[in-house]
Amino acid sequence: MKTTGLGTIGDRVIFENERLRVWLVELDPGEIQSRHVHELPYLIVPLTDGKNIMRFDDGREIETNEKPGVTLWRMPGAPHELENTSSWQYRNVLVEVKEPDPTVGGVA
Repeated sequence: MKTTGLGTIGDRVIFENERLRVWLVELDPGEIQSRHVHELPYLIVPLTDGKNIMRFDDGREIETNEKPGVTLWRMPGAPHELENTSSWQYRNVLVEVKEPDPTVGGVA
């Protein structure tokens, strides 16, 4: 795994405002997403089944098995890359939370 340089979190931004940034992620079978880091908390909404491996700079590997529509919440973390280990294309929508909504909890 590379130790320098970071890529983007997804393939393209499909929506963005002051509170959210929404990415589309598409990985073909065997494809490895560029090494990247999440600096914001985020949601992953799989559009297809996902059978992937997350590889971290410290040598950790985490297998993921995702199902369409089963949303995952993740906090910012260490640089990693994602490899699609399945025989099908993996797709998800990744939603970064840029700032909290000031109207949540009755604060206006």
